[in-house]
Parts: sequence; structure tokens; C-alpha cells
Amino acid sequence: MLYYLFDWLDRVWNLPGAGVFQYISFRAGASIVTSLLITLFLGKPFIRWMKQKMGMLDDVRTELGLEGASQKAQTPTMGGLLIITAIIVPTLLFAKLDNVYVLIMIGTTLWMGCVGFLDDYLKKRKGKAGLPGKYKLVGQVALGLAVGLVMVFHPCIEEPLKTTIPFVKNNEFDYTWLVSWLGSWAVDYAWVVFVLIVIFIVAAVSNASNLTDGIDGIATGVAAVNGGVLALLAWITGNVIMASYLNIMYLPNVGELAVFSMAFVGATLGFLWFNTHPAEIFMGDTGSLTIGGIIAVFAVLIKKELLLPVLCGIYLVEDLSVIIQTVACKRYRRKHKLPAGEMVPVEKRPFLMSPLHHHYQKKGQAEEKVVTRFIIVAILLAIFTLTTLKLR
Repeated sequence: MLYYLFDWLDRVWNLPGAGVFQYISFRAGASIVTSLLITLFLGKPFIRWMKQKMGMLDDVRTELGLEGASQKAQTPTMGGLLIITAIIVPTLLFAKLDNVYVLIMIGTTLWMGCVGFLDDYLKKRKGKAGLPGKYKLVGQVALGLAVGLVMVFHPCIEEPLKTTIPFVKNNEFDYTWLVSWLGSWAVDYAWVVFVLIVIFIVAAVSNASNLTDGIDGIATGVAAVNGGVLALLAWITGNVIMASYLNIMYLPNVGELAVFSMAFVGATLGFLWFNTHPAEIFMGDTGSLTIGGIIAVFAVLIKKELLLPVLCGIYLVEDLSVIIQTVACKRYRRKHKLPAGEMVPVEKRPFLMSPLHHHYQKKGQAEEKVVTRFIIVAILLAIFTLTTLKLR
């Protein structure tokens, strides 16, 4: 909204300094500062309010023997509401609200926030179960379907069926190639494949973010790193000079997403102030599902979804650790005919506990050390992701 106000003041009144709002870099900087201040100033009052209205977190499993589990049971949740507020407000203030990319990201944030909030709310009111997994998946699929269809059919989105392949010199990839076996029908039906891929990416990254949110500060810290890289990639992709220099796909108007992404970084960093060990509040599924959805949709919009396995390597290994653990335990139970309720022996599991961060906790590493090392790895992956712009 401020963009339009200062644009009017610049054109009509020639107000000195008003023209600075024309620059994405200025508005992105203002966005991260505003987001950070919102989180820091509202953090304490929000935590007190959550303790009064929703009580403490009552679904921490203390029987698993994890470090500090009993203390965590006294920590309020649903901190994702604070993150969402700190993302939406600066975006509304500093971004161009007639930009379809920005509108998609606002819709993504609010939609996944609602799905996560419903899960957290049901946990508080109806016990540990929360929202059944199939209904979370329905929400993720609905988001992926909506985003995919808008990208395909919205007139302002260019080259919807093309993306960027990392490590390849001629790095543009057309999804039509995947259905080239359809012959002349390929052009007409390639969008179906693209939409299905978007649905898969949204569900996979959102769930992986949810799994990563297991110890104080890990999901927030990793998300802040990922958000910073996505902001830079969006600015480069939307800048015709930089896109031409780096030989990557140029997308007009996508640079505006840098304003949104910097609000995302400010919100996650501000939340980390209260979420670092020992956490004063947890983000809950309201935050973790939203963060994953934002990263997934953002990457798809800027045509960098194939970089997600590298950039979000932490999410990938966390997800894989759960899959490997589940498959191995099922095979062992079936092979040895374990009765219902009997646990697979620890020494027969691939990991002491999954997701992976709990494995390291079980090995005796302090929670703070695990979180710090995961964030360091996320930073290294972020640097490597940026090198792919020239590493071909």
C-alpha cells in the first residue's frame, strides 16, 4: 500500500525521496526490518496471550527420553500465527499488490496457515490426534492444484511450462518433453503433468518442513537461510541485466517476490529470537506447514524448483530418514512376526530415532549443538545452490 501512496506523492507532488519506493532493493530492505520489528515487539505479548488463551503444549512425548522433553511440555505453541503476521503485514505495506506472484504467495501463506492452525487447534481441544494426515494432504494438494492452474492459465505468467535445470549449460527445460510420446497432443496436455509435479513439490516440502520442526530453533534457522537465497534468486530472475549475464531464464515482474521473501526472512529470524533453546514458544504446524508451503511455491514461481533438493537438503535428509526408518521397521516386524505393540529393537533400526535430528540427540549430542550444525549445513547448501548459477 505504501508503494502506491509514495508513487502518487512522487508523481503528483514531486515529494523528495518518494521515488525510492520504486526500487525493489529499498522495499525489500524495509520489508525485512519491519517484519523483524513486528516479531520482536509482539513476541512477548503474544507468548503471554497464548499461555492465557490456549494453555501449555500438552502433546510432547516425554516417554521417548529426549533431552528437555518435560520442560518443553510447559511451552506454548501456535507461534506460526506470529510468523504469518510478520510476513503478511510488510508484504501488504511494501509490495505491489497488483503483482500476480505476490498475490499467489499471500494466498499460499494464508491457506497453509489455516491448515496448520486447524491441526494445532484440534490438538489443544481434542487431544493429541489433531488434524488427520489425509486432511493435511488434501490441503496441500488443493494448494498445489490452485498454484499450478494459475501458473498455466494466468495471462501475466510467462513460460509456465518451462523451468531451469542446475549444472547444465543450456539450462532451460520444457515440461512438454515429459509427454513428448503423446505426439501432437503433447502441447495440449503437458500442463497436466506440470500441475501434478507442483502438487508433489508442495506436499513434499511442506511435510518435510513439518518433520524438521522437532527441536528448538532448527526449523526457523534453516527456513531463514533458505528464504534469503530465494529472495536473491527472485531478484536476479526478475532483473533482465542479471538474468542475461548469468544466462538464466528472465521472468518479468518476478523480482517483486524479493519483498515477500525478505519479510519471510525477517519473520523467521525474529521468531528465532524466542524459539532458540530453551524455546519460549513453538511455531506448531501453523508455522512449519506454512514455511514449507511458502518455500515450495516460491521456488516453483521463480522456476528454481529443481534446485530444492540442494537448497533444502536438510528437509530432504529429514524426510528420507523417516521413510528409511519406517520401511526398515515394517520389514523387520513382518520378517520376525512381532506382535502388535512390541517395539523393534533399537539396534535393528537404521537410526536410533527419526527424524534425523532426534538420532543425534539419542547419541548424546546437546540440542544446541545439533541445531547449530544443521544450520551450518543449511548455509553451506545455500552457498552451493548459488554457485549453480555459474557452475555448469
